[in-house]
Amino acid sequence: MFMPSIFGENLFDDFLNDLTRPARPLAPAQPGNFFKANAHLMRTDVKEDEKSFTVEVELPGYNKDDVKVELKDGCLKITGEKTEKNEENDEKSSYIRRERFYGSCSRSFYIGEDVTKEDIKAKFENGILSINVPKLEKKPEIEQDHFIAIEG
Repeated sequence: MFMPSIFGENLFDDFLNDLTRPARPLAPAQPGNFFKANAHLMRTDVKEDEKSFTVEVELPGYNKDDVKVELKDGCLKITGEKTEKNEENDEKSSYIRRERFYGSCSRSFYIGEDVTKEDIKAKFENGILSINVPKLEKKPEIEQDHFIAIEG
């Protein structure tokens, strides 16, 4: 029932990494290095108990207003978006290097068509988004009559 998006964080994770490099580089966001850095932005844990799944997404540096959770066609999509605030800087100082991330990132999980947005509970505190998705029992299908009424 609970499955990550089809190719994980990056389509080429398994194909382009060799044994001499770590699977996910620790490089900060730099031009041309977006996808490598983006893989570290939404580390996710999924826990299961008898009644529900709990998804915990690590979003350091994000505020509650920067995060959106959407349920559409049985797919739970979590999106975080940070924008750079244009503040007037002191003319005597300027940045030599900036490693903070500005942009957006997202993760998607298929949770099933039977779950509604009213069933899902989400909480954001201390940079951790916690989403509780209940396990729903499948409703028994009612067998339909396939007979056609004959008049006369």
